[in-house]
Parts: sequence; structure tokens; C-alpha cells
Amino acid sequence: MAETPQADIRAGRRTAAQYAAAFADAAPRLSRTQALVEAERCLYCYDAPCVQACPTGIDVPSFIKRIADDNLRGAARTILEANPLAGTCARACPTEELCEQVCVRTTQQGKPVEIGRLQRYAVDAVMDRPVTALFTRAAPTGRRIAVVGAGPAGLACAFVLARGGHEVVVHDAQAAAGGLNEYGLASYKMAGGFAQAELDWLLQIGGITLQLNWRLESAAQLQTLQDGFDAVYLAIGLGRTGRLGIPGEDLAGVRDAVAFIAELRQARDLASLPIGRRVVVIGGGMTAVDAAVQSRLLGAEDVHMVYRRGPEAMSASLAEREWAQKNGVTIHHHLAPVEISGRDGHVSAVRFTRADGSSETFAADMVFKAIGQKLDETVLAGCGLTLQGGRVVADADGRSGVAKLYAGGDCRAGGRDLTVEAVEDGKRAAAAIHADLA
Repeated sequence: MAETPQADIRAGRRTAAQYAAAFADAAPRLSRTQALVEAERCLYCYDAPCVQACPTGIDVPSFIKRIADDNLRGAARTILEANPLAGTCARACPTEELCEQVCVRTTQQGKPVEIGRLQRYAVDAVMDRPVTALFTRAAPTGRRIAVVGAGPAGLACAFVLARGGHEVVVHDAQAAAGGLNEYGLASYKMAGGFAQAELDWLLQIGGITLQLNWRLESAAQLQTLQDGFDAVYLAIGLGRTGRLGIPGEDLAGVRDAVAFIAELRQARDLASLPIGRRVVVIGGGMTAVDAAVQSRLLGAEDVHMVYRRGPEAMSASLAEREWAQKNGVTIHHHLAPVEISGRDGHVSAVRFTRADGSSETFAADMVFKAIGQKLDETVLAGCGLTLQGGRVVADADGRSGVAKLYAGGDCRAGGRDLTVEAVEDGKRAAAAIHADLA
């Protein structure tokens, strides 16, 4: 494929109406009739496999039965007791690979109960009421806990600790709390500013203070937190993006997909965001899918998502990949990037090779790297934590082996980097901290 004569990058490729339609809610909330019909499909299994498949252990048959009975408050309480960020998880988690994959109805009818959409239906129904209508705080314990990171793990931990009567200060480097929920998920999954709405709702429980624009940069800072609080929960995620290590990686127009998604999520006017006419996304995960699809939605005409292994090794779910293809993204496998070429200092093409030595080149005005993130180990040097594979070693309850220090979410070794697993990490760490302080 020939290189482009010049970079074709511009904003405003679509009309205001087209932007609104393109970035509308990908899976709108079910109507009451739809929800009742779907709930009636549930067999309310004893020892239900869907409960076992849910990382947070939501009692799925129980909440669906309450929906069928039109008891949305009861359904929501059942869900939120197990997963305080269930609204986000209902929108963003790969339910087709978790609870819905093992649904008995799949075997019987070829189609699972839409558990994720029913979960959203119930949770959304109670968010116009105060959280205290469902949950109350225990008497104050006088204990103070620092949470570092305001993503799913940190917020889940803070909420559970606050319910237990503790005071929690959540520290985060960004200007807005939410972590991945606010900065890292595609806009069409979190339409209508849902991440902040969910956060505001959870904060009504009381006892949680946000300290934003606070970045953990050294072991000395961490020691200060250990000295000033009764416990410290690290939910710092993976802050560093990887490099391809190939020629041309520093050309203009080559960007990290994570930064692109964050910029898009924070944009007040989508028409102001420039996008290339030809876009290449390197990677095979959900971040790659989100970057590729949103490039198309912004008006890119030619979008290629290129992965170095086969489809069976992709971390993006089958549903995510089908969503990308439905939106006009072409997915390629078994192609490894070897060189990014440019013209006048700007990217113009990316060359890939196969195991047999053959190569393929794609013209590109913009290239997004979605090759995973890593923990910035330098900030934890000298604090006594053990690292494994670039992540913090801690047990399933978040205990790190260092006094007062707990860890969870993506920064903890193990797991699948899913929002719902981060929430479970936060819950379990909160329970461990509560027990240890008692």
C-alpha cells in the first residue's frame, strides 16, 4: 500500500447530529416492559452458575426475581450490596464472557438472559434517590484510611470502609475522580456523564473526602501516608504505557490509545477533536477496540486494528471485536509492527511482518498504540513492597506483607484487569482493613 502524500488530520469531520448519534448510549436502558419480559426468562436456578461466574458474587437470580416482582429497590440493593459500582459494570463489563456465558438459557434457547442490561435497569432506577435510602453508615470508629487511586478498586474500598464507620481520604492524580471509569472507557459505554453521576451518588454515604491533583511520586510520600493514617490502600492502576521499540515511534501522529480515549472523554465538543482519515490501532485488547471504534465515530474513513497474535489470544471479548467490525473497523491478526515511516516529521505508514517473513504496510495519518500499561515501579522503590511482573504482590484480601499497606486493582499481581474484578479487590481489601483495625 502506498504512503499518503501528506497527513490528512482534521476536526469536524461530522455534523453535530452525526456526532450525537454516533456517541449515543450503545445499549440504552431497557423499558419496564422489556425488563419484565427478560426477567421472566430467568429460571432462578439453585446454586446458579451465573453467581459463580460473577467476580463480585452478585445474587443474580435474586435480583432478577425482584425485577419480575417490580421491586426495583430490592433488586438494586441486592446488586449494590455485592458491587457498589454495579452501574458502571453493567455498562462496561464483558458480561458475555462472565455471568451470561454460563446462563442455562444459552443451552436451552441459544440466548442467555440479558443479565447486564437487567442489572443496569435496576441500578439506574434508584440513582434518583439518595444512597442513604439503601445504605447507612455505622457509628464512627475514629479510624482514618488513605486510599491512593480513585478508580474502581479505590472507590469500592472507600465506599465499603465508609459504610463501616471509618473516615476515608481518597487521593488521585487527576482533576476528576473515577479513574478508568472516567478516563479510560469509551464514551458510548458511559454516555450522559454516568461515571461522575455514580461517584456523586456513592459519596452521599458520607465519610469520604477526595484529594485530587495529588500524585504519588515517591516512597517518602507513601511513608507519610503510613504515618498519618491507620491503613493505606494502593489502587494506583498501571500508569505507564509501553513502547513498541521500533523506528518511527516518536513521529508526530503516533499516540497512546489511553491518552486519546481520555482526551475524548473529557472533550466538551467532539467536533473540536482532530482525527486522521486513515487510522491504525496496534493492539488486541478492549482499549484497542475503544480507540478504533471511536476513531470511526469521529469520522475516520479507514481504520485498521492490527494484532500480532491470533484471535484466540486477544483480550478483547468476541462481542467487543464484533462491535468493532460492525462499526467499520478492519481487524488483522498475526502481524507484528516493525517500522513506522513518516514524511516531513509526521507518520505516513506502518509496516508489519508475519511469521513467514512476508510484510504488509498500511497508510496512516494517525497511529494509536494500545499495547498495554505498566506500573511505574520507581514510585514504590524502597517502600518494602514485593513486585512481580511489574505489579504489587498482595494476597486476595489486599494484604501486602508491609504494615498498614494494602493493594488491589490493576496494580496487584494476578487477575484479568476487569473493572468488576477491581471492584471485588476493593471490597475484599476494605473487609480486611476493617478486620485488622478491629
